[in-house]
Amino acid sequence: MSTLSNPSSLSDTGTFATPHAAKYLRQLCKHFAHKTEVTQDDSTPDAPTAAIRFDFGTAHLTTSADMFTAQVAATDTATLTKMRFVIDKHLERFAFREDFTTLTWQTPAS
Repeated sequence: MSTLSNPSSLSDTGTFATPHAAKYLRQLCKHFAHKTEVTQDDSTPDAPTAAIRFDFGTAHLTTSADMFTAQVAATDTATLTKMRFVIDKHLERFAFREDFTTLTWQTPAS
């Protein structure tokens, strides 16, 4: 799930070191499933993955024992910024006990 399906889209990857990565992924999926298409893979319970397809872009989420990773994709810079904001703001609500404010975002080199 780490490679986004549309090679012409823009993408950014954000990370958050946390022992609760799987919990946050599941919370995001449950929350967004009420609003949009969510595909979640729990075949590895300690490291679930997911894809959230918004009308304006896609977020691919992966976890490990101590890391939450979100790869967001959109067709333009403004929408990519919106994707980052949506993921950050929702994680801020779920990870408030860890004083979370934002993922550490990186844009791939051109």
